[in-house]
Amino acid sequence: MKLLYFSASWCMPCRAFGPIMEKVSQSGIPVQKVDVDLDGDLAAQYAIRNVPTVIKVDASGNAVDKFVGVKSEQQVKEFFNG
Repeated sequence: MKLLYFSASWCMPCRAFGPIMEKVSQSGIPVQKVDVDLDGDLAAQYAIRNVPTVIKVDASGNAVDKFVGVKSEQQVKEFFNG
């Protein structure tokens, strides 16, 4: 399992959420940051409509769960472990 973190440089909530996702990554949870402007194909594959969006994917890349918006570090960890 890993988290795909979809964001954009122009997105103000993404700027606030970025450091939280960095802490989540440093805690040992695999996080792949995806800039929707630079990787439109991956954003389209997961039908990203809003940023920030975090999708939990399995080893095959299948979406297991997702949330849109900003959450606390603890909430993201609980989302991953839940």
